[in-house]
Amino acid sequence: MRNPVICMDETPKQLIGETRLPIPQRPGAPARYDYEYKRNGVCNIFMASEPLTGKRYTKVTEYKKRKDWAKFIEEVAELYGDADKITLVIDNLGTHTIGSFYEAYPPEKAKALIDRFEFVYTPKHGSWLNMAEIELNIMQKQCLDRRIPNIDALSDQVTAWTKARNNKECRINWQFTTQDSRVKLKRLYPTIDD
Repeated sequence: MRNPVICMDETPKQLIGETRLPIPQRPGAPARYDYEYKRNGVCNIFMASEPLTGKRYTKVTEYKKRKDWAKFIEEVAELYGDADKITLVIDNLGTHTIGSFYEAYPPEKAKALIDRFEFVYTPKHGSWLNMAEIELNIMQKQCLDRRIPNIDALSDQVTAWTKARNNKECRINWQFTTQDSRVKLKRLYPTIDD
């Protein structure tokens, strides 16, 4: 695709381990887990979703700092090496700035990377308009709604979920129209006084 539209978002994930061996499921009885757990820290999951093709790209990182975001966006750019311009839909998080590229790369490389993208920011308090956030919620319900003890296990689970969802070419049935947006987001549209 010459001009792909990519939605990007991220989410933290708490890593939780067991302190006691769970009792496995058996006929007539569910699996049992102790209420006590061991907190193993927090990591981050980046998501880039291309809604028109049903493809997504995910990466688990230890942090979600500005350099981590810039490196993830560089990987997205590499995935679309033939694209003329990549439209990137993102929220207004403080790490989602052009300055992040200059922190991560020399000026020439940062500028070249920035020129590959058209950055489209969702309105303040309107990050729900970003379809990557919907994909992250789906992943949370289908894959991450349980205890995962470490970053390697999380990465394996996220990779498996991403491959399965990409193979099915799952798409979001987006029903929010331009007319709906003019009503719901009317405070963002200019008005013409007579």
